Amino acid sequence: MNREKLKNLAIRTLSGAVLMALLFGATLLSGWGYLALLAVVAVVGVWEFYNLCSACGYRPQRVLGLALVVSLFALAAILFAVQVLSFSWAGDDMLFVLLCLFAFALVPTMFICEIFRDYERPIGNVAVTIMGAAYVALPAMSMCAVPQLLSDSSGWNPWYAICYILIIWANDVFAYLAGITFGRHRMCERISPKKSWEGFVGGVVAAVGFALLFGYLLGGNLTVWATLGAIVAITGVAGDFVESLFKRSAGVKDSGALMPGHGGMLDRFDALLISAPFALLFLLVVTIIR
Repeated sequence: MNREKLKNLAIRTLSGAVLMALLFGATLLSGWGYLALLAVVAVVGVWEFYNLCSACGYRPQRVLGLALVVSLFALAAILFAVQVLSFSWAGDDMLFVLLCLFAFALVPTMFICEIFRDYERPIGNVAVTIMGAAYVALPAMSMCAVPQLLSDSSGWNPWYAICYILIIWANDVFAYLAGITFGRHRMCERISPKKSWEGFVGGVVAAVGFALLFGYLLGGNLTVWATLGAIVAITGVAGDFVESLFKRSAGVKDSGALMPGHGGMLDRFDALLISAPFALLFLLVVTIIR
């Protein structure tokens, strides 16, 4: 390995270590730290998504789009704070209603604002603005509920959130290792030439294995954890492909330069964005069946 590659590996490793320390530190600190972390992912992620859209020739309404993301995430954060962190204050129900109305009113406001914007492709401009909320805010909202649905007890337990994120990262790491070691058959060269079916299988096996380990350590239902691991792995790969598709369309290598060696927020959390809603749906079904 030449000096340049060693330097890039060192930068990537250091950047990844800092990211992991911040993520785990915020989550272990308190439920509020976890909410703050998700809020940063949502805001920075949607900003990077709008940059990709701009590179494709669209002109998203960034202010209204960010307002929609923040208001939607705030709704989920209030529910999380009240139900999990036992937080309450006078008038909280009214604030929740006002946030709902505010978020609801933002969408038709985007249509009206496009009348006064001197840009081409107005339909596309409004569509990508709303899409930012669907692509980034909804997964962040899902992540508010996933750890608590995994836990059988009330109150905040940071290890469920950490274990869920580690399952996603295990899938990513072992898919890469299996791919460079055994990869022969490409999955979708049009979008991501380096991803192989061998890597995909390696990632799924690792995700299920780590999920079983975490389920055992936390005293959970191993069938639920194993199924969750498989769902996260499969949908996480889809998340990688989705972001690769967006970046190819925009003609860029990374969604941003926030994390040296890793790219932007979307580059690091692309698997989570697609997997979180599926994980939430699965855990909701499990909760109903129980």
